[in-house]
Amino acid sequence: MEDSSREHSSVELCVGHPGKEMDHPGQSENESDHTENPGKESNSRETQTTDMGLQQETCDVNFPQPDNTSTSQVLVQESRGNVERHVVKHMGEKPYRCGECGYRSVQKSDLTKHMRIHTGLNKHLTKHTGEKPYMCGECGFRTTHKESLFRHMRTHTGEKPYKCDQCDYSAARKSTLDNHTVAKHSGEKPYMCGECGYRTVEKSTLSRHMRIHTGEKPYKCDQCDYSATEKSSLVKHIRKHTGEKPYMCGECGFRTAMKCNLSVHIRSHTGEKPYKCDQCEYSAAHKSTLDQHLEKHTGQKPFMCGECGYRAAQWQHLYRHMRTHTGEKPYKCEQCDYSAAQKGHLDRHLMKHTGEKPFMCDECGYRTARKSTLIRHMRSHSGEKPHKCDQCDFSAAQKHHLINHQTRHSSE
Repeated sequence: MEDSSREHSSVELCVGHPGKEMDHPGQSENESDHTENPGKESNSRETQTTDMGLQQETCDVNFPQPDNTSTSQVLVQESRGNVERHVVKHMGEKPYRCGECGYRSVQKSDLTKHMRIHTGLNKHLTKHTGEKPYMCGECGFRTTHKESLFRHMRTHTGEKPYKCDQCDYSAARKSTLDNHTVAKHSGEKPYMCGECGYRTVEKSTLSRHMRIHTGEKPYKCDQCDYSATEKSSLVKHIRKHTGEKPYMCGECGFRTAMKCNLSVHIRSHTGEKPYKCDQCEYSAAHKSTLDQHLEKHTGQKPFMCGECGYRAAQWQHLYRHMRTHTGEKPYKCEQCDYSAAQKGHLDRHLMKHTGEKPFMCDECGYRTARKSTLIRHMRSHSGEKPHKCDQCDFSAAQKHHLINHQTRHSSE
């Protein structure tokens, strides 16, 4: 009796006017007498209602009831189960608990959905749906995973929580720190290209490198005939069609389609030069600039062109050089018929159309379309003259001045 009474009181929390009892043809006399029994009246009202079903007063949820009380008792029990689950919402009870994190829910089905967080199913499903629910409030970047958004936010905050315990290097990602530790401190580069001797820390990097030799470009653009050796290159290319530039500088409003370009640009404000030469005091804002500097110390050029014997210190330089033989100019201008063998050349060309001059001198406000031009300009303030004559003590701020000077020695 106690359970029956509790069930009835729980239902009354939501039930207002369940409706009058309905006569049903074919109901036996005994059944009719049983229905009229005062002790069973409230239970009868629970299961016999008008077409509106059970209308509750606390919220707008309806629970449809069977039209005919002579139908299967299973339907009646099913409807009662719906009422009981609904009543739990008003009582605040959450009987289903996650053993991993303590999350609680009203319904078992909600707990089942929640468990996908721990199993990794939710992440996997986004590959099929294409859903990217997490958005950056700074630049509009969207991603499928919450932790990817956290990592992305470091491009705006500059946070680099992963510290090297052997030097002052720090990184925004653990994988970047791991690569640094292996490459800089252990010197280990276990993966080697059999074609040209290129070595790398990561197997995936070697796989991408091999496409230089094979010419494989597995990533195809579905809007034009462009193809790329790397997926990231295709993503960047597609932004030419969409015009999307999701990465924005908080200092000056500069926008770019590429995250790496934003990171490089921000250094023009901070003056940061994270790439240090381990043989002298030189430091650089870009890794490629440091690599070029290191050639002065080693003189090593391990990458050779099979066509003409040209040698390069970096495989990227060899890759670009190969286009002089193939005539390939994969970078196309969408506003005219200009094309270029190198992306940097196309970027500079595009500024002729836009008039954009993103590189500014903090000393005097001078602006230019090229970073290299700004670097040369800055020497007018610093007095730096990095180009030295090897035959006398002459030095120059710009390389062409040194070349002009050296003609004097050759004519002597």
